[in-house]
Amino acid sequence: MLIRLPIGRISGFALSSLARAVRARPARELLATLVRSELGMNRVRLLPSSFRAGVPFSLEPLRARREHARPSLDLSTPRGRAWPHGAADFAAAYAASAADPVTVTERALAHARALAQLNPSRGPLHGYDDERALAAARESRARYQRGAPLSVFDGVPIAVKEEMDVLGLPTRLGTAFMNYKPAAKDATFVARLREAGAIVIGQTPMTEYGLSPLGGNPNRRMPRNAHAADRLPGGSSSGSGVGVALGVFPTGLGTDGGGSVRVPASYNGVFGLKPTYGRIPCTGLGQFGATSVVHFGTIAATAHDLAASTTLAAGADSGDPASLVQPALSPGELEGATGRGVRGLRIGVPDSEWLAAPRDIAELGRTALRALEADGAELVAIDLPLSRHAAAIGYLTIALEARSGLRSLLPEHERTLGLDTQLFIANCDAFYPDDYVDAQRLRHTLRLEFAEALRLVDVIALPTTANVAPRITDAEARDGFIDTAALDAACRFVFASNLTGLPAGTAPIGFGTERLPVGLQIIGDAWDEASVIAVLAQLERTGAASVIRPELAIDLLAS
Repeated sequence: MLIRLPIGRISGFALSSLARAVRARPARELLATLVRSELGMNRVRLLPSSFRAGVPFSLEPLRARREHARPSLDLSTPRGRAWPHGAADFAAAYAASAADPVTVTERALAHARALAQLNPSRGPLHGYDDERALAAARESRARYQRGAPLSVFDGVPIAVKEEMDVLGLPTRLGTAFMNYKPAAKDATFVARLREAGAIVIGQTPMTEYGLSPLGGNPNRRMPRNAHAADRLPGGSSSGSGVGVALGVFPTGLGTDGGGSVRVPASYNGVFGLKPTYGRIPCTGLGQFGATSVVHFGTIAATAHDLAASTTLAAGADSGDPASLVQPALSPGELEGATGRGVRGLRIGVPDSEWLAAPRDIAELGRTALRALEADGAELVAIDLPLSRHAAAIGYLTIALEARSGLRSLLPEHERTLGLDTQLFIANCDAFYPDDYVDAQRLRHTLRLEFAEALRLVDVIALPTTANVAPRITDAEARDGFIDTAALDAACRFVFASNLTGLPAGTAPIGFGTERLPVGLQIIGDAWDEASVIAVLAQLERTGAASVIRPELAIDLLAS
């Protein structure tokens, strides 16, 4: 049986026909061959043996340098702007009785519902938790009246990606069938922020099983990009990125297995952080499999919110063995990093990777790097020869881990999955028997390569994505699509830090030629989120990073 993939995006009748065809083994194997070629997986099989280390003994991130401390410049944390507001602005307004947690929570929920009524939708919530949220807001108001807030996040609305457990809400992972039963307790990440007074207003929608970084999911009325109604929001933490950009909440919780925090943050023009693997325990993760690359992380309006939320959420938890090896954060370490500046910081710049980025994205990135250099950072040329293959190694890793995790669900539910997910499964079923082990050997070499580079520099700078938010039609949003070129561009630079477990953040650095946001990615040494945050905060402080207010955004603190 002969089958040919159309060039570019596949949707509509072509997509449904392809999904039917690949249920037969010959077509399935041909599809796998074509997809492997388009996503670079066949190329990694041809790499010489020198690129293959042994299978890693442990997934614990490799730490290159033991000392990261630089004298802080004691710069002020960027605050006081008209928009966007971070958690510290909410806390200051509450303390001064200039705003009220109950009113803010009511406005956040109302704004989310108003956005959901638009056509196409910009609604960032899939599940609402009004009753619990308003009860928590009343408790927060009482604490402020007593002068005893729990933390900088007390009374601040947040929302949680539907991939992690939230008490009283089902953890459905973007599917049409999973887990109608509400979760019995919060994920550790959610619980720790709730204990600090944060108000969980609901769940944000994601792509099905988190398998797409673009933000399409026919099982959900997904929000469009915050800046353009005909553009995708990025994924898989789609609603979290849109909600922050539109002012519904200043911080959204997400997961990142292959850019799923950083891509929507970049596409929507806000900040995002994937901390070191294990820094935030993944206890309460609803996903089956793919756990060797999945991190919990945060999308936020400010660099300070990335720091404060990570501080509150970090720490060992017995439910996640990866979290047990982390070194403790010093009190105020991450928040203090927002005032550290970049004087004396060595930023690694791999030219071969920057040459792979589109011109407008590369120019914006290099302009931001020159601004950091003017602020006292040193730009250092480094070489990362295996980095260009990181996305392909990542696809082989996350795809086969996820396929294993989905095995028990498929006999009953395969035909109810989205057509793009059905094609993903068919593709995985035709992979080579040694694909996963071979990918892990290459992955270990990549880990060693990054560790060697980080012995020379403090952080590494890369583009966040190799594209801006792609277009989407109403029909594609309703029925689904696959677009390997756009997927590969979204993942091109983000997978390396998932495979290595290193902390990685993104800051908005302007608009590309299509007037859509572009992000700059900063990767740090293992357990050194502080250096990443210092760079993001410096970009924010000097204006090299600027969150642009979309037309539909509101200010929850406005009188």
